[in-house]
Order: sequence, then structure tokens, then C-alpha cells
Amino acid sequence: MNDSDPILEMYIFESNQMIEQTEAVILDCELANCFSAESINQIFRNMHTLKGSSSMMQYMQIAEAAHAIEDLFHHLREDKPIAVDFKSLSDVVLQSVDFFKDEIGKISNGEPADGSATSLIHQIQQFLATSLDAPSEATTPIIHHDNEPLYVYHAIIYFYKDCEMENIRAFQLVHQLAEASTRCYHEPVELIEDSENSIQLIKDRGFHLMIESTLQYEQMHELLMKTSYLDTLELHAVDAWLGEQLADEGFIEEFPDMSVELNDALLEPAATETINSNQSLASTQHNSTQTDVQKTLSANSKSSSHSQMISVHVEKLDRLMDLVGELVIAEAMFTSLDDTQHNGDSQLFKASGQLRKITGELQDTVMSIRMIPLTATFLKMRRVSRDMSRKLNKDIEFILIGDETEIDKTVIDHISDPLMHLVRNAIDHGIESAQERQASGKSANGTVTLEAKNIGSDVLVMVKDDGKGLNRDKIIAKAISNGLLTAEDSEISDRDAYNLIFHPGLSTKEQITEFSGRGVGMDVVASNIGEVGGTIYVDSVPGEGTTVTMKIPLTLAIIDGMNVRVGSAHYTLPTTSIKESFRPQPKDLITDPSGNRMVMVRGEIYSIVSLHERFHHVSDKDTDYTQGILIMIEQDDKSLCLFVDELIGQQQVVIKPLPPYFRKLNRNINDLSGCTLLGDGSISLILNIAEVMSSSHVSSINSN
Repeated sequence: MNDSDPILEMYIFESNQMIEQTEAVILDCELANCFSAESINQIFRNMHTLKGSSSMMQYMQIAEAAHAIEDLFHHLREDKPIAVDFKSLSDVVLQSVDFFKDEIGKISNGEPADGSATSLIHQIQQFLATSLDAPSEATTPIIHHDNEPLYVYHAIIYFYKDCEMENIRAFQLVHQLAEASTRCYHEPVELIEDSENSIQLIKDRGFHLMIESTLQYEQMHELLMKTSYLDTLELHAVDAWLGEQLADEGFIEEFPDMSVELNDALLEPAATETINSNQSLASTQHNSTQTDVQKTLSANSKSSSHSQMISVHVEKLDRLMDLVGELVIAEAMFTSLDDTQHNGDSQLFKASGQLRKITGELQDTVMSIRMIPLTATFLKMRRVSRDMSRKLNKDIEFILIGDETEIDKTVIDHISDPLMHLVRNAIDHGIESAQERQASGKSANGTVTLEAKNIGSDVLVMVKDDGKGLNRDKIIAKAISNGLLTAEDSEISDRDAYNLIFHPGLSTKEQITEFSGRGVGMDVVASNIGEVGGTIYVDSVPGEGTTVTMKIPLTLAIIDGMNVRVGSAHYTLPTTSIKESFRPQPKDLITDPSGNRMVMVRGEIYSIVSLHERFHHVSDKDTDYTQGILIMIEQDDKSLCLFVDELIGQQQVVIKPLPPYFRKLNRNINDLSGCTLLGDGSISLILNIAEVMSSSHVSSINSN
């Protein structure tokens, strides 16, 4: 089966969703030190579905492991044992989750799912035998004994309108019913061989089942309600096996007539039930007439709330974003025409304004499609915190704030690893042992907080801990011994001193562990954040804790930029970094003893960086700054002024990567984050403000 197989893609997508849900439920239950009935049912349903879909896809190791977990939670649900070691239970299930993740990851990468679940299943069975106060009872196919009554049911199932692959979902349901029935007949009969026809039949008429089973009505109803993507369920108990009648050409129209033969002794007051997309039940009384059944079906189809969500491959979104980017460039070219070219055509002006409006709305809509909440990424950090606190024997309270904050999917992909490093460092480096905390007057339990919030076009993601904080003197000493600083340069601000931890090889931890101490990791954090145009900085109070803040852009595709001219070249600055622009007066310009040029603005002195000198290697000794424009930029509470010849204007620009050959031509390549095409067809280089700030001599001195 190749990677483009839609069935395989759907299997991977849905399996990952169920695995993530199971992991989140386990972590919640472990925190509460109990498993609620709802949690047990949810895990049971997830494992039951994963088992069925994996069996259908012939991934038997995954199916067997899921079946073992299903047995475990079947025991918890049915036998309700009193004495349960919840931490050990969480360990067992999370090990299974890790196994599922590894195997699904292999499948996603086109590799064989060759992992063995034997030891995992043995561990689960051992837990069942020794850690619970009642023996386990594995789920087995139903065997009919002569003294057991058999019940016959007719079920009609409708899936969500946009769920797709209805035949595969029906096939999965039939596979699951094999364990709960003595015989089962379904229409359409051919689900896989004649897939297109069966899909349309199920959409139009529903999936009909005739089931013979020892399960009573409530049990059969409960089993069918677990069907994936179930929208509407009708379940009727009938007196006799009538499966062959389903094969008649007009079975859909004729079959409801059999409702006159309903076994009243088996029926509950609500024999027809409809579920909507939020899983609430809407019960309706049914009669024995065909007309009433048809009315009920009609009412159900009108009242059902179908799913309004669809899954879209990220490559399609990337392509759509690229096309919108080209449209933005084309719109800029059109609207940049001057009055002479317009020839006073008012209709052309109106068309230009309408095009600008539509392009802006389309761009906002496409960008919003790519925006996803940080919830999934944050929840992964809960697992990291849980595992590390267990291994390090530290009691950690992990707090999530603002996980609903949305950000571009591409950016999220870049910050997952940095977040993991920061959380691991907070627990390993920051949080002290319980004895140390109590000796310093703190509670024995440490706290790590992961917080996100929007600030304009950026997002702040903060990792806070209430640990011992950073030791400035140790960091400075380590930096001097590594040659990063000289003794003369050691009088730097606290933030600059703490930010030294992002240099490769700088770790002040004396003991190397599996988690930290080798000086790798934090430099990777800074590198990954820099790749998406973000910045990172550290604040710490000795004895109280540390906060690491990542400032990252909402999106990497399109930004608001200010276009400037430097000689014959064009550059673009993100408008979010611009504080103000002005033409300086001669009296405000200052030159320090080292020859550095500065400017005084409202009592503050700021360094001047000439883009002529930085990119064109033109000496600024004789530059007349009063003939150009100074643009004050701000980043991480630092400011400086860039000298340019002219402001061209503000424009939304599409960020394009720099061509590889360009890196050989420019020594300041790190000062650039990409390039863009302007409305007149010329190319503009986009400045990486964070890199310009970090590599420049920045001063901001109060003259008072």
C-alpha cells in the first residue's frame, strides 16, 4: 500500500487522534488519582476502534496490543475492582501509547510496522493478574449455548455526511460485530469490491444490518453506539431472522413494514435513537406503521447536526498559501500604477480598490485555515513533565495557560523541540529536590508553567519554574573559561548574562545526566526559534525561579513590511519592529571616542547602523545622516536606528527563501530572513531584525 493511499492516510490520521486522546485522558486521570467511568469508556472505545481499524489494515501487532488494553479496561468497567494502583496502570497504558506512536510513525514514513507487542501484552496480562483485586476476563467471540436465548435485530446506520469512505467504516463495524453475533447479514453486501456503488448506497439509504445475537437490546444498542463517525442509529428488535429479505431489490422501502412484528417484550420505550455531532441523544417513540417510521427518518435527517469539519492535507494548504502569495504580489503590481498610467480612469481606481479588498480577505481566510491551537503541542509537554518527574523523583505540578492560542502550523512544527528542551531543563536544572525546597522554605512540590499569549502579530510562549533560578556568577565564569567573554566584558546586564546559556557547550551543571549537562540542547532551542524569525530570552531571580520567553511570529508566509531604499537596492523591514522614523538634526548626532555614530532622541542615545556600510561595504565616515532617514527599530527591550536613503512605503510582502548562490555573495547573510517581489517587479531583501540587533553594537543610554 503506497503513501498516497487515501485509506492509509485516513487510518494514520484517525489512529494518531485516538492515541493522543488516550494519552491526554490517562494523564488527567493520573493527576486526579482515579479513573472515572467516562474516562474508562473513552479509552475502551478508542482501543476498540484502533483494534478494528488496525486489523482491517493488517497491522496485527497494533491490533493485538489494542485488544489487550481493551481487555484491561473491559475488566475495569465491568468488574469495578476496588484496589487499583493507578500509577502502575498509567505506566502500562502509556507504554502501550508509546508502542502505538512508534508503529504509526513507521507506517507514516513508509517503513514496515515490525515492532513486537509480545512483551507489552505479557506485561498487561501480568498487571491484570496481580495488580487488580479481581481476575481478568478477556473478550471472546460469542458462543451460543442451547439454554441461551437468541435475539434478532434490524439496525440502520447513517454516518456523518462528510466523513468519507463509508464502505470502510461499515466494513469495520461488520468486523467488530463478528465477536458479538452468531450471524450477521448486511446490505450493501459488497463493501470493498464495489466500493463506489456501496458508498453511494450507504449515503443514500443507510447501512442495513440484520444481527442475530445473545446480547439483549440495551447491550446491542451500546455496542452499535460505539461506531466511528455515527450520525444516526435506528435499532429494532424483530421476532424472526429476515436477513434474506434484505437482498430483495427494494429492501429499503419494504423492510420497515416488518416493524409490525416487533417483539414488545424486548423493546425499551425508546427503540429509535438519533445522535448528533456532539453525541447528545434524542429519543423518539416509534410506532408499528411504515408511515410513522418514515416520518421519524425524515425528522431525524432534518434535526441531525452533521459535522462541519473536514481534513485537508497540509501540502494542499501550502500550495494554496503560495498561490495567495502570488496573488498578493500581482495585486501590489496592479495597485502601484501611478495616476499617469491610470489616465484618470475612475473605474480603474474602483476596480483596484475592490481587488485590494478581496485579496486582503482571501489572504486572511487562507492564513486562518493554517492557524491551529497550541493545545496538542502543550499536551505533549505534560507527558514529558510526567515522565521526567517520575524518573527524577520530583513532585511537579504542570500548569497550562493559553493553550487555545492559535499559530501557523509551520511555526508550531519548529517550536515543538525547543519547548521540549525548555521543559526538560526547567525540571532538571530549575526545580530542586523536595529536601532542598523545604530547607529553603518552599513547598516540596515544584511548579512548571507553560503559557502562551498573543501580542499583536507575535505570540509569546513562556516556560516558568519556581526553582532555584540561574547563578549569574557561574554563567559568567563558564563563559570566560570558554572564551565567550573576557573579564573586562563581564559587566553586562542580567538578561545578557542569562542569555549566554544559549551558546553551544555552555552548561553550568556539574553532573551529567541522561537529561542535561553536556551543553547541548539550549543552542538548538535558539537556532530553531531563529529559523522562524523569533527571539528568545531569559529572566531569572535567584532562589525564586526562571522564565524563558520565546517571541515567535504568528505566520511565516506573509508579513506587513516597510520598504526602504539604500542606494539602488531595496530592503524590507517588518512593521512590527519599527518604533518610529525621522530625519535627524545635526545637533542630535553624536560620535563616541571609538568612532561609533549615535543619535539623541528625547534624552535617549541610540546607536546608528548604516545599511550602506553593512550590506554595501561603504564607509559611513563621510555620510551625511541629515540627508537620509533614521528608522528606530525595537526588539527585546533594545533599540537602535537604521540609516536608509528613502522610505518607499508600506506593503504586505510574501516571504520567499533566499537562493543558495546568494549565500556565497553576501557576508551578512544571517541578517536577512528572505526576499520578496515588490509591486514594480523589483526584488527586496527582508531584514532579520533579531540578527541585526544581536550582531550590532546596541546602546540605549539615558542622558540624564
